[in-house]
Amino acid sequence: MKTFFYSITAVTALLLTSCSDNDDMSMSVSNPELKLVTTSNTTGKVSYVNLLESMPTAKTLTIGSLDSDGAYFNSETDELIVASRTNNKLELYSGLNGSILNNVDNLMLKFSSNSDFNNPREIAVSGDKVIVTQDQNTANGNVSKLLVYQKTTTGFNLLNTYTVNFKAWGIHIEGTTLYAIADSTSDLLSFDNFFSNADGSILPTKRVTIEGLVRTHGITYSAMDNRMILTDVGSATVDSDGGIIVINNFSSVFGSTTNMGTIAMTNQVRIYGPNSTLGNPLDVAFDYVTDKIYIAERLNGGGKVLTFALPTATGDATPTNSRLEAGVSSVYLVRK
Repeated sequence: MKTFFYSITAVTALLLTSCSDNDDMSMSVSNPELKLVTTSNTTGKVSYVNLLESMPTAKTLTIGSLDSDGAYFNSETDELIVASRTNNKLELYSGLNGSILNNVDNLMLKFSSNSDFNNPREIAVSGDKVIVTQDQNTANGNVSKLLVYQKTTTGFNLLNTYTVNFKAWGIHIEGTTLYAIADSTSDLLSFDNFFSNADGSILPTKRVTIEGLVRTHGITYSAMDNRMILTDVGSATVDSDGGIIVINNFSSVFGSTTNMGTIAMTNQVRIYGPNSTLGNPLDVAFDYVTDKIYIAERLNGGGKVLTFALPTATGDATPTNSRLEAGVSSVYLVRK
């Protein structure tokens, strides 16, 4: 989904991947962190879990957006960015760690963008740039967009607006390549040299179909082990037909697939079945150190945050952890 570099010291860099996963640079860190942040599109809450605690417990905080899709948390600056569907703005909240430490329920809105989009579905972060997807609906004239903002110390400046010919939902930025899914399809797209595009209509560099996938939503890529993970929501009204698709050796598999070609099931490892409790998995994050997959499951049980062990073979799988979270819409993992 999103990739962001920041410095802990002048010589130490960590690679963070938003809403989806988090890759570090395989180095020792004096104060390691492993935190999971989620948003909801029904409660006006975000949740926070310190996964390094002996008994990790979800803590909730109130934000100024009842409905949010897409999240990015920078633990170093203690700032949370969400795409608000309530306000149709990017919103930056500060003091998440401090609020947890002091047992304070609400987060303070530091600043927000202009209302340049309607119906946002995901964000991706690369350095000081934040990408937002606008999924087409009646309110925005059925136009899908990708918008790029520059984050400053005082706000978000709109740099570029791109219209695209697919329903935009999940995205992941890896270097200068943007990966995106086409909602209501089984397709995965890539945009090479994404930030060099001029405003206006843009086309993907490559579009491929994922065999056996019904309707993709969530996406994350782990550069440390060259692994792409996608989610399948199946039917939007059925709470038991969702799945997770893992594509190992992704760069080779994707590179050898022609434009408009198909990635066969033989190149996938899949989790589907009743034990998984997957219905509408909207978002996904992955920790390559522990080989755990984190899912924002929106429909089953009214919303659940699910954890799975990385599958080594296709089949049904029971989550290693499951907790109810009403309306959960996105998941973001911080590791350092």
